[in-house]
Amino acid sequence: MKIIAVIPARYAASRFPGKLMALLGDRSVILTTYENTVRTGLFDDVFVATDSEIIYDEITKNGGKAIMSRKEHQTGSDRIAEAVENLDCDVVVNVQGDEPFVKKEALGKLTEAFRNDSKNEISLATLAQKMDNDEDINNPNAVKVNWDINNFALYFSRSPIPYPRETEFRADYYRHIGIYAFRKKALLEFSKLPMRQNERAEKLEQLRYLEYGMKIKVLETGFMGIEIDTPEDLERANAYLKKLQTADK
Repeated sequence: MKIIAVIPARYAASRFPGKLMALLGDRSVILTTYENTVRTGLFDDVFVATDSEIIYDEITKNGGKAIMSRKEHQTGSDRIAEAVENLDCDVVVNVQGDEPFVKKEALGKLTEAFRNDSKNEISLATLAQKMDNDEDINNPNAVKVNWDINNFALYFSRSPIPYPRETEFRADYYRHIGIYAFRKKALLEFSKLPMRQNERAEKLEQLRYLEYGMKIKVLETGFMGIEIDTPEDLERANAYLKKLQTADK
């Protein structure tokens, strides 16, 4: 089984334009993400898929591999589907470009899910993290997920799921971590399917897979590092990097 990683990387960002080229220590965010992904040793190959010549040049001039996107895309899945259409692979792991502190253990769970899938029933695998803060649970920007007894996703939502109707019972809530491993066939099929009601209402592309009957394996993970969405996030990431570097000395 050939497993590759693809890092979708758009230069534009509404809250923090050009964030992937911002400096994290002495390297850009996107280059740090790329190098840390390669360093895990989990993948047969690693690529950055981008619509930006600036990001393309940043990766290639530092010895990395990048693919220029030829067109605009509605979702990250569509961008990755275009990038891998002609690549030799069985499984594609989508690593977020703005999450530079990628964890080998977490990504390894995704790759192992496919290696252990003897029935070939998994279309996607993804990650989730337990939530304890009520403010996060009720925050629509924190996407929630729940799953069945076999760890296959039942639903993803911006609302708390399950709804807490019973006040004497406290359900467990899990935040969806937007890192996916796709079976290439499912990814290419997704890119040809029209959007349906749930995806349109929630603005969550993973619901398209569920609406068309594909199975998403959900794996619980711990701390995933820092997602860089704002200049304040970048400050926290630089502080976290310094802490890591100090610990290594």
